[in-house]
Amino acid sequence: MSVTHAQIERIIILAKIYGAKRLILFGSAVASPSKARDIDLACDGIPGWKLYELAARLEDELHISLDITPLKPPNKFTKYIESKGEVLL
Repeated sequence: MSVTHAQIERIIILAKIYGAKRLILFGSAVASPSKARDIDLACDGIPGWKLYELAARLEDELHISLDITPLKPPNKFTKYIESKGEVLL
């Protein structure tokens, strides 16, 4: 499986619709998109369960497993994501 440019574009569009202020792609989709088995995202600006509603919608539309992490409150993991990930929004 691989992560395509079209999938990334759809992620950005839906994240904006849901109110995302920041969106960072990290993990295997950044390191080697052609070999990625899932998509890892970190997001800010989408409150509460809406963040997980977005994740479910993305999985349904893109037919790929997706993990989503809120960027707030900041911690060691989110700082790592911010330093190594690819900013989409």
